[in-house]
Amino acid sequence: MIVENIRRIQQEIGQSVQLVIVSKFRTIEEIRQAYETGHRQFAENRVQALLERAEALPSDIEWHMIGHLQSNKVKHVVPFIKMIQSVDSVKLLKEIDMQAEKNNRMVDCLLQVHIAEEESKFGFSMNECHAILASGEPQQLGHVRIRGLMGMATNTNDMEKVKQEMKGLKTFFDSVRTEFNLPGFDILSMGMSSDYRVAVACGSNMVRVGSKVFEG
Repeated sequence: MIVENIRRIQQEIGQSVQLVIVSKFRTIEEIRQAYETGHRQFAENRVQALLERAEALPSDIEWHMIGHLQSNKVKHVVPFIKMIQSVDSVKLLKEIDMQAEKNNRMVDCLLQVHIAEEESKFGFSMNECHAILASGEPQQLGHVRIRGLMGMATNTNDMEKVKQEMKGLKTFFDSVRTEFNLPGFDILSMGMSSDYRVAVACGSNMVRVGSKVFEG
């Protein structure tokens, strides 16, 4: 089933959109089945689970951190992480840079932008994100590469609302990429199992899908 689900999702989103499989709450065997299809991009939202899976699974998996990351836990993931999608403060960004320097690594990051109604979700406002990029501070960090933005739409069945939130983030993404001429700023991560089709239609080029992979 997992093989068929991955194939179907990949056909739906097209080859120009990166599929990141969210493995939270899944067994090592389930993740291994997805890995054996040839897929290599997986994501976790908790550091402890990420560390356990990274140790138990093949080393060529490209792990993404998609949950809220506390600064004091950065040191645990930086040695192997492929991308941190949930950068929601300048303090966190600087800590990632410092730990990456210690490990002689360059870590790809996305700035998380708050576009949902729920206050419980993390992220910069668009104004805050614009101000941070305008300051030039992220671009000056030597071991962090800002690759783009990540956003989570409101958790609702109202797909028109989801569409408007995602369209707003796509417009913002395009505007800051043009305004600041950011090299390598090319990823817009939007869309999960419930709304990845809408996200792709709105311009997302990276989706984070979990339950639709493992449950169909």
